[in-house]
Amino acid sequence: MLYRLILALRHLFYDKGWKKSFTATVPTICVGNITAGGTGKTPHTEMILRTLLRSDEWAYANLAMLSRGYKRRSRGFQTVSREGTAREFGDEPLQIAKKFPSVQVAVDKNRVEGCRLLAEGGVAAEGTEPAFPKAELIVLDDAFQYRRLRATVNIVLIDYNRPVHKDHLLPWGRLRDLPSRLQAADIVIVTKCPLYMDEWEKGKWTTALSLRPDQALFFTTLSYQSMEPVFPEADSRYVYSQRLILFTGIAKDGPLRSFLSDKYKVVKRFSFPDHHRYSRGDVRKLMGAVRDCPIACVATTEKDAQRIRDVKKVPAELSSRLFYIPVEVAFLSDEDRQRFEDLLLRLLRERQSARP
Repeated sequence: MLYRLILALRHLFYDKGWKKSFTATVPTICVGNITAGGTGKTPHTEMILRTLLRSDEWAYANLAMLSRGYKRRSRGFQTVSREGTAREFGDEPLQIAKKFPSVQVAVDKNRVEGCRLLAEGGVAAEGTEPAFPKAELIVLDDAFQYRRLRATVNIVLIDYNRPVHKDHLLPWGRLRDLPSRLQAADIVIVTKCPLYMDEWEKGKWTTALSLRPDQALFFTTLSYQSMEPVFPEADSRYVYSQRLILFTGIAKDGPLRSFLSDKYKVVKRFSFPDHHRYSRGDVRKLMGAVRDCPIACVATTEKDAQRIRDVKKVPAELSSRLFYIPVEVAFLSDEDRQRFEDLLLRLLRERQSARP
């Protein structure tokens, strides 16, 4: 009750204008949730970037992505280098920087300041090129609870396997915000859905979430891709082994385990805390499993791959068989995907034209 009261008072102060909210000088898209982890923000952020990059309006614009950079060691505003480490910038920003070289990725706990710096562009000495161009649109990762910044479009994610209307606030549940905050979303996406959902089930979700008529509801699933090597020296023959050692440092690895179990016998599994920073001791644990099953492939997630690379001198016995599984977002139908893209671009267009 105390946590609920604190949240309610905080939102009341912002809603009444007693605490000030700021709007960035360029359009912003917030990708967030009201659950503590596990809703798929990173693959959905990537999906939104792909949508923008193939659109007529934004394909040639300077796009940026701003994240807090959870568990990074650096401080303040930092632009993310593709040659950097997860320890410097955080695993998710580094992953996006590597996958989207045309997008300027930055980290800053102060999102208002981060948006200002991205919109102004990198400071350059006279007669030299700026460090980075002025952003014309910024995608905000996990900023729905950051009330100091008012986004142009708010997209909120809900895990199909943990409906917010059946969950509880921390510490008894996984909700980090009030379910009523869904009313502030422009688009709600139920993630990690089964490949097929009938209209009756979708209707049940619409009723349970009590969304307004002008709020859009979509349903997505995760699509796991072919394994990719974590290190250049990886031997692709291990991918064809029937035995697998799995380690993850994410909120929930159930869907990934289910996917891999169709093809592999998972002989050993290591589950670390979300955003876990890997150490030499963790590598020794993995090496013990490798020696117990020398023909097994070792697999992890794409985010974990960013962090395991920070460990110095990973033994060749491990690096040669270490792979990650990329994941992408898929809508349940092409019609839903097109409807989402059209709506997102229309909201950006309308709200941009309405700016003073």
